[in-house]
Amino acid sequence: MADPSSWNSQNMSDKSAVIDLGELENEPDIDAAAEPGPTSKKSFGDDMRQRLTGNVTEMLWNSGKTQAKKAWSLYGNIDILRPYFDVEPHEVRQRLLFSLLPQKPSDQKQRVPRELYGPLMVVFTMIALLLFQMKTAEHKVEEGTLMGTAFGVCFTYWIGGAVFVWVLSYISNVHIALLQIMSMMGYGLFGPCIVLFLSTIIHTSHDHLFFYSMWAIFGGLSSLRMISIILSRTQGQSQRLLVCGVLAALHLLFLIYLHFAYHQIVEELSEVFDSKPVVQQPEAKLDDIPATKIAESVKSVVEHAQNIVKRAVNDTLVVTRLGTNNTHAVQA
Repeated sequence: MADPSSWNSQNMSDKSAVIDLGELENEPDIDAAAEPGPTSKKSFGDDMRQRLTGNVTEMLWNSGKTQAKKAWSLYGNIDILRPYFDVEPHEVRQRLLFSLLPQKPSDQKQRVPRELYGPLMVVFTMIALLLFQMKTAEHKVEEGTLMGTAFGVCFTYWIGGAVFVWVLSYISNVHIALLQIMSMMGYGLFGPCIVLFLSTIIHTSHDHLFFYSMWAIFGGLSSLRMISIILSRTQGQSQRLLVCGVLAALHLLFLIYLHFAYHQIVEELSEVFDSKPVVQQPEAKLDDIPATKIAESVKSVVEHAQNIVKRAVNDTLVVTRLGTNNTHAVQA
């Protein structure tokens, strides 16, 4: 009798060996589907092109939208700067006068306004004076314009000098902010503006005594005012000497540079203020002499030479006659 377990295993092996040819014919060709045809390649390239175009368009749209938002929020950015320019005219006038009145150093900190309207107007005034000085001196600029040169010089000193002093103050532990230094140095240019104006209009031709006197008075007063502010906000003695010395040297040397770099003595105005003006006589040139005068002078020289020749001939004849007479007398 046969074992039933072996019979069941044989039946299962027979069933597993049966293959349905109809189902096999209905299955898709995997290898044929895996190989892309020319139509699939073309559709893939078009799809990539469309995606790339969409990404670029979206990127440009987002960039333009961001720029539009920034331009729209410009008014808000102006509101950020508005507190630094919100000042009354009488306050500006008072601060200009106080910039020439140094205070006695004390332990109490001197108040420095965080305001930029007055300093900016002083810088613009200095630019106008420097342009007037350049045109008076007939200053020539190889690259750029006189306006650009004046703007560059004045704003470089104001902003660059303020940043340099602020870095030095930060190192020396001076309790002062950058905006306060810019306001202090901006109002401190009021004295140099007076010196530039007076030295351009009134100037002696023999020396620079008037300029040095104005430089010492107005430049020194504005420097002392800034030094008193630094002293009231500094603790150490060596730090005080360092910051105050650099600030005063920077301020006074800048004024000397403006005077001697773009200034020329105005001869017409100097003659008004000098007691004995020097009048330079124009040198006579050959082209300026009339032809009649030249002919008359040549004629007189020729006549004088003829007279000399005639006298010499007459003297020679007289001598020869005397010589012949003496010879005849000796022979006789």
